[in-house]
Amino acid sequence: MKREEGLIVEVDTQESLKKKTTISRSWILIDTNGESKILEMDKYDIMQRVPIYARDLRIFEPLLSYPSTILGRDKAIVLNLEHIKAIITTEEVMLQDPLDDNVVPIVEELQKRLPSVNLKSLVQGEDEDNLGPQNVLDTNEENEFPFEFRALEVALEAICSFLDTRTRELEVAAYPALDELTSKINSRNLDRVRKLKSAMTRLTSRVVKVRDELEQLLDDDDDMSELYLSRKLVDDVSSPSSGNGIHKWVPASPTLGSKKSRASAATTHGGSDVEELEMLLEAYFTQVEGTLNKLTTLREYIDDTEDYINIQLEHHRNQLIQLELFLSTGTVCLSVYSLVAAMFGMNIPYPWNKGHGYIFKWVIILTSIVSASIFMSVMIYARHKGLVGS
Repeated sequence: MKREEGLIVEVDTQESLKKKTTISRSWILIDTNGESKILEMDKYDIMQRVPIYARDLRIFEPLLSYPSTILGRDKAIVLNLEHIKAIITTEEVMLQDPLDDNVVPIVEELQKRLPSVNLKSLVQGEDEDNLGPQNVLDTNEENEFPFEFRALEVALEAICSFLDTRTRELEVAAYPALDELTSKINSRNLDRVRKLKSAMTRLTSRVVKVRDELEQLLDDDDDMSELYLSRKLVDDVSSPSSGNGIHKWVPASPTLGSKKSRASAATTHGGSDVEELEMLLEAYFTQVEGTLNKLTTLREYIDDTEDYINIQLEHHRNQLIQLELFLSTGTVCLSVYSLVAAMFGMNIPYPWNKGHGYIFKWVIILTSIVSASIFMSVMIYARHKGLVGS
């Protein structure tokens, strides 16, 4: 009995350690009807619900830095765009951190726009009830975007709008600060512009990551075909090897699975079939490119302002150098005058001419003339060499 109690305690300890090592996060599930529910799930719960690999979930780890990513898997799209971390299937969308201020508008938009196909099928009535699953999917695809593309469109629209809003806010703050710095150069304005430039650099990096991911997708038709989840579902249902229309997900090599799915997509569908998704991605790629152009224009304006400030500082530095030259030359001349005055500071008798007692007046006059001549000679030489302005 003691031995059994020890085994039970050991098993409970292992389970508690496993729970401690896996961190549960808040996710919201939105289905095709727009209905949602919030769940606390760790990566093992997600893998049981959605057939994806553990390495695909690493891009959601907050401690790991991953660029913006859109991954197409057999039955899911894994999405990591800034604060939007989602898993999209043909039946539901899983969105992480639904209570975040930046994620709440996306949840509301998904609830509003995802049920459109479902409502259309309700309007059509019983006609679609007589169709098979493949025909239903084909009918929906002909009418409008599949479910996964509508969810993807909401995510792309949200991230593009978010980045564009941050860019416009930065422009509103940056241009007046740069103009104020141009009119008055002080430490306060310089520090303000420095912070704005750092914010612009970080925002530019974020926009470039999203732009590069969209560009990479647009350059590869195979990657775009991987995002057609509804099409792959139709292929699986109609495939003779699927067995009674049921598709089972078997963990295998991701590379091998990707090659097989791409080969199947290339065989079954032509390359022009990705045109629908390509047009969708190009629209948001253009929007992101426009946001990046705004940031590039702002960076050029900041660079021009820095050049102008450097020119002003060089001008002030040259004026200080000229003033220093004047003061140094005057100091040298006064030093000569002081030297002579010190040497002849005592009254010197004039023994060879008894008519005049002292020559102090002539010493002062001659010393002043020599000092003035030295000062004028230095100034003429400096102006001739271009050391001082005219």
